[in-house]
Amino acid sequence: MTALPRNVPSSADLHGLRWLRSSYSTGANNCVETARPRSGPSAGLLAVRDSKAPAGPALLFSPESWTGFVTALAD
Repeated sequence: MTALPRNVPSSADLHGLRWLRSSYSTGANNCVETARPRSGPSAGLLAVRDSKAPAGPALLFSPESWTGFVTALAD
């Protein structure tokens, strides 16, 4: 079984994504943005990038890992 990618050096490498920002975000670009790749080796994962550096790296999470991370933050 091939290991899933964990990050990409530039979020620009993830073509055709619709990046979403939290409705709690202000206009100061001080949050994260998420997207769901639908094809390629990162399909089915959640991509997360820094809104201050949209061409910078993106982290890739499985849906379960992201849910666990957000749940831990809320606790």
